[in-house]
Amino acid sequence: MSEPSDLPLTQVLATAVEALGGKERAGQVTMAEAVATAMTSKKHLLVQAGTGTGKSLAYLVPSLMNDERVVVATATLALQHQLVERDLPRLIEAVKDVPGVDTSYAVLKGRSNYACLHRVREGVPDEQGALVDLPAGSMGQKILELRAWAEEEAKDGGSGERDSAPRHMDKDWRQVSVSHRDCLGAAKCPFGQECFAELAREKAHRSHLVITNHSLLAIDAIEGVPMIPDYDVVVIDEAHELTARVTQAATDELTASDVERASRRSQRHVEGPEADDLADAAGALRDAIAAARPGRFEKVPEELADALVLVRDAARTCLSAYPKEKGGDADADAGRTQARGSVQDVFVTAERMAAGSDADVLWLSEGTERIPPRLCVAPLQVWGQMRDKLLTDKTVVMTSATLMLGGDFSSLASSVGLKPSERLVDGAAVRGGEGVLPWVGIDVGSPFDYGQQAILYVARHLPPPGRDGLVKAQLDEICELVDAADGRTLGLFSSRRAAEAAAEHVREQLPHLTTLAQGDAQLPELAKQFVSDPHTCLFGTLSLWQGLDVPGETCQLVLIDRIPFPRPDDPLMSARQKAADAAGGNGFMQVAATHAALLLAQGAGRLIRTTDDRGVVAVLDPRLATARYGGFLKASLPPMWTTTDPAVVRKALQRLAKV
Repeated sequence: MSEPSDLPLTQVLATAVEALGGKERAGQVTMAEAVATAMTSKKHLLVQAGTGTGKSLAYLVPSLMNDERVVVATATLALQHQLVERDLPRLIEAVKDVPGVDTSYAVLKGRSNYACLHRVREGVPDEQGALVDLPAGSMGQKILELRAWAEEEAKDGGSGERDSAPRHMDKDWRQVSVSHRDCLGAAKCPFGQECFAELAREKAHRSHLVITNHSLLAIDAIEGVPMIPDYDVVVIDEAHELTARVTQAATDELTASDVERASRRSQRHVEGPEADDLADAAGALRDAIAAARPGRFEKVPEELADALVLVRDAARTCLSAYPKEKGGDADADAGRTQARGSVQDVFVTAERMAAGSDADVLWLSEGTERIPPRLCVAPLQVWGQMRDKLLTDKTVVMTSATLMLGGDFSSLASSVGLKPSERLVDGAAVRGGEGVLPWVGIDVGSPFDYGQQAILYVARHLPPPGRDGLVKAQLDEICELVDAADGRTLGLFSSRRAAEAAAEHVREQLPHLTTLAQGDAQLPELAKQFVSDPHTCLFGTLSLWQGLDVPGETCQLVLIDRIPFPRPDDPLMSARQKAADAAGGNGFMQVAATHAALLLAQGAGRLIRTTDDRGVVAVLDPRLATARYGGFLKASLPPMWTTTDPAVVRKALQRLAKV
């Protein structure tokens, strides 16, 4: 790593902002200075930076100027793509001549995000040569196209990343990629020297800045699987997503089909009856799952518990029956390694599920016509692991536009493993000794004047939402608001059924407007159509709450049908809420209300994306105005001017529509 630059941080930041054609923002400068201080003082930092602050530059500049390697982890591929394709190249061009700034960087993703040259060239072991005798039709042609692309990438020194591949479906990509468990490893693979994933890791080892994602960070730091080169500092963007992503990375699933597949793949490599015994255990698991009711198991049914033990023991015995690896045919090694890996996966998951640990939550998912029910196991909480295995060893900077819930950092800090009592306020020392993790929390504000740019409308006169979906009063309210806005509406709904019902009603009542519903087409196509015509409405569910950026007159009304509490039958959320109650806390506020506050803030954040945007966030759930927890939820939102008068809001929307 290079020596740190002698130039002041603010000067380098100003150089970068000017080169990128931006304007200096006070919040951006404050954030950059706080990030630099956190990195040098080795104290954790939580920094809320509103949309438009320029937070990417505010952490990238001090990261490049830091004298040690920095990892930047994002939650979404969209932000990772923005950093790698837009922000970093422009920033590096701006500061490349600044002495002491190391501009080397690399991107690291999970192994399945890279094409596997062994699979491309040798086929899929033990799967009847899925790439050798391709069937006629689009899937076969698509796989041939992906194989040709991968070879071109290898020839031209490309990254082999899925994002740069020709358009394809998940099932196509699985034919040219492997998970880290199926990988032979660079030493055994005949194509290890060319491996895209290994080359990416090598580049990361040579780089000052490593861009990755929350899931890979969790696997590396919390599960202890080395995925990222040694580092001391990590910046976590979109940090409001961290707990969910860590939970997701630590969640395992098991179906009878998984066990059957492992048994089938073992038949060629195990001489005794062990593979058949594993198949018998799969049958027992299938019967037990069929007899069980979907939902969380506070006490696992006896038949299911016995089946899990049977699968665990059969998988262990099958593993022991595999012959020891010897030098020889690479294809045989690949088949044996990957077949054994599938049995190992079954064993580890079945063992975890059979253990019945209080630290885990076990449930059976609802099946569909296409997807059979599956057993799932997830950690009851992840803050302990994050505290012990990430926060204790690294300096962590967390940032997002929504870190303060209920107007305070405490909820989010607690969820990631930082104690509110450890917060440093105005430089005061934290009491305590060994094991204390001091942290700083700051809100650098937003360049937007929410009081002048946005109205929060709570439809207090409507009935509280019920279980039967949208009622006539809510549908009529939606039509009146959409009519006043003359389209220009993003509708965020708690369910696909509600979104479709609202879309159908608006189409009937306001046929002169274009009304789109999630599912009518792929999301990028819907977003493009929404942006191209202001007289358009787009109604959808969760992926629209967080992933859509539509500045300008396209979106002047954000409709939210109800407070987005987790479903009462959500296995993990209900278990966490019950555990919080048992520990003497308020489970509803700590889990359900915090979850709702985060989503509400993200949804409301779709409205104001630039200093020129104007509009209304309309919440059709009167509980935001009438319930005791309403104050906590409203304090999590941007400081918009608030009203419960529908006439005032309709007139405001009509004025905006005429501008």
